[in-house]
Amino acid sequence: MFLVATCASFVIALAAIMQHGFVDLVITGADRVTGTGDVANKIGTYLKALAAKDNGIPFYVALPSSTFDPSLKDGIREIPIEQRSGDELTHVEGLTQAGQIETLRIIPAQSGVANYGFDVTPARLITGLITERGICPASESGILALHPLP
Repeated sequence: MFLVATCASFVIALAAIMQHGFVDLVITGADRVTGTGDVANKIGTYLKALAAKDNGIPFYVALPSSTFDPSLKDGIREIPIEQRSGDELTHVEGLTQAGQIETLRIIPAQSGVANYGFDVTPARLITGLITERGICPASESGILALHPLP
């Protein structure tokens, strides 16, 4: 057994409402953007971008230009992704019948756990990057046209 955490119920609900035509466009934020337009953001962003692409919905990322890291070319290979404590997934706190708060393990001890805090959305899924200087394509040429290197 291997457990992976995401904001699953929200992402699933968002994908379902996209399928039914209730979403016109998606705008999300970014924690880091490569020089080629790959975006690192909170876990679940990649799944939202996939759902938007599959449903023909524009997917934009809003960010300050300070978020660009032109030294990075491949977000999946080069951006380190935080692994959060597995205890967030393997344990739950609750009130016993005796009124005591206890922490219980809810999966077998031998189960592996991955609790990623972020994911990387490839530039090919992004319609555009919204910055204080305007909107540009999520590509190296698009970024450099709007934000030339010093």
